[in-house]
Amino acid sequence: MNLKKLRYSFLSAALICTSLLHGAEKPNFVIIMVDDLGFSDFGCYGSEIETPNIDRLAENGARFTQFYNTAKCHSSRVCLMSGQWCHLADKPRGWGQGLSKAATIAEVLKPAGYFTAMTGKWHLDGNPVERGFDRYFGHLSGATSYFKGDNTFHLDDKPWSDFGKDFYTTDANTEWGMKFINEGIAKKKPFLLYIAHNAPHYPLQVREPDFRKYENRYKEGWDLIRRQRFEKQKQVGLFSDEKKLPKRPGAIPSWNSLSAENKSWESRRMAAYAGMIDRIDQQVGRLTAFLQEKGVLDNTVILLFSDNGGCPFERTKGKNLNPWDPESYWTYDTSWAWVSNTPFKYYKQNQHEGGTHSPMIVHWPAGLKAKGLITRPAHLVDILPTLIDLGGGTYPAQIKDHKVRPFDGRSMAPLFSGTQNTEERELFFQYAKNYALRQGDWKLVSCTDGAWELYNLKSDPFEENNIAAQHPERVSQMEKRYIEIWGAPLKLKKVPGQPTTHRAAKHRKNKNKLKD
Repeated sequence: MNLKKLRYSFLSAALICTSLLHGAEKPNFVIIMVDDLGFSDFGCYGSEIETPNIDRLAENGARFTQFYNTAKCHSSRVCLMSGQWCHLADKPRGWGQGLSKAATIAEVLKPAGYFTAMTGKWHLDGNPVERGFDRYFGHLSGATSYFKGDNTFHLDDKPWSDFGKDFYTTDANTEWGMKFINEGIAKKKPFLLYIAHNAPHYPLQVREPDFRKYENRYKEGWDLIRRQRFEKQKQVGLFSDEKKLPKRPGAIPSWNSLSAENKSWESRRMAAYAGMIDRIDQQVGRLTAFLQEKGVLDNTVILLFSDNGGCPFERTKGKNLNPWDPESYWTYDTSWAWVSNTPFKYYKQNQHEGGTHSPMIVHWPAGLKAKGLITRPAHLVDILPTLIDLGGGTYPAQIKDHKVRPFDGRSMAPLFSGTQNTEERELFFQYAKNYALRQGDWKLVSCTDGAWELYNLKSDPFEENNIAAQHPERVSQMEKRYIEIWGAPLKLKKVPGQPTTHRAAKHRKNKNKLKD
């Protein structure tokens, strides 16, 4: 172990020892992952969507300003479960859903005395109870109907289909989560509860009262909403006053260019999306009230984040149906995803900041010393080593019949203690034909096999000024390191790429001769 890593390990150990000296019990863990939610979609990150319960966790805890995911559902789950870069946790150079070279957070904490449970979207190989979880309720699939579920729902390892008239996945995840916490408390064990909400992933199916609340909220359109979000982000300290909001991309039409019919449709589907996030907040409030009632809230570490940025893909079916109709299948697309990811560039699947930059809230009254903003970079791979540090677990060399490779993450425990470590991070990103490597403030990134782009995120956090041509040696050095981690050469184009949704929008404009 090098000196920098050793020093960081001492900081982690010091935090744990301090807790033990004061006679503190092992903390409980509640990990909440939401799905396809952009950086600015919670109130405390700039949104007009009402999230008072989530905002309260942030106010009494801390918000990360540079927390990263993988820009894709299943790969983010691999990183969360394993602490490893996705392609290394299973098959070489893959982006599948396997964990054949990994130990999960449940497999690490269960031997340390924890009761382990999960609710919601698994989206990985097998079943959670096969990977260390004592209890499981949810769907194994990557997406589901919110009102009717699907045929992948399980209770533990048994199929489950008890969908009643009032069933709604976001509510059910919380309901079963509270049941599982009760089991852990009854066993007198610290608990790990992992809630993986499908919301607000499409289909945009929302309870009618939640939709009605936002029905008229978005008639002013995405241009104004995005400006308002950015101003609020400045007010809550996420960005300095001198930062300017990047301009609207040419692939996104101005709101004023839309017909009255299209404005009505666009405002309605954003209202559905907002209502789904409001429902998440309601359930977060329900869960925290339950933890308070049980007397365990103060010593429960709550982590809340998203698996990727806003989703730009138009896949609506049944546009004529209301979004509370179980047969409906709405989505939103590039324009509202652009708002969700304010002020960052691009979307889900892309490894630019809009795809990978997530809100992240930590709440732990008994142990969190950091308050306000945590400004150091962190990633989903950091959660497993953090749980090991705080929960007293041991990382195994082998699980059942498979060997486990070392994790790639770093414990966030020192950050929780208020230490803003200045050591540079190296973060690896890949999904399909999108690649990125961050070294300190430098970021090398490729979109859809396009030429490498280079940004300095300290001076250019919104990736507006590609300086690859000015720094060819740095590009070469970082490319070499990227290939070393990835394990194979890349065949990139000679010009920068763009998201598939931007190319499709350009084609439609040319075909229809529309003017922006």
